[in-house]
Amino acid sequence: QVQLVESGGDSVQAGGSLRLSCAASGRPAAVGWFRRSPGKAREWVACIDSFGGTDYSVSTRGRFTFSKENANNIFYLQMNSLKPEDTGMYYCAATSPSKSWAGCPAEDKHYISWGQGTQVTVSS
Repeated sequence: QVQLVESGGDSVQAGGSLRLSCAASGRPAAVGWFRRSPGKAREWVACIDSFGGTDYSVSTRGRFTFSKENANNIFYLQMNSLKPEDTGMYYCAATSPSKSWAGCPAEDKHYISWGQGTQVTVSS
């Protein structure tokens, strides 16, 4: 089983930037970032497939960038131009190493490993 540990969350002012890290034990085929805020359902934020291809939610596209450090299985989410509505607990999630993904999974059920989250708070 892939194990994940997130870090990098902090409190920032609107318009600021943060870079979240997700350290993976094992080699996940695809990794996604999700967030959860009180009063809101968990939402998908971004993903990276087995070949480095990325995709983003409509609300984050153009502001967030997903990248990876292959040698150490570290995944990064660079978040710029942060808004108060970006506030939430951010989680990285991984698919099984047994299946390669060309393009990100279309269903959340394929993410079988989850980190414990890192808190991002954006104030106005």
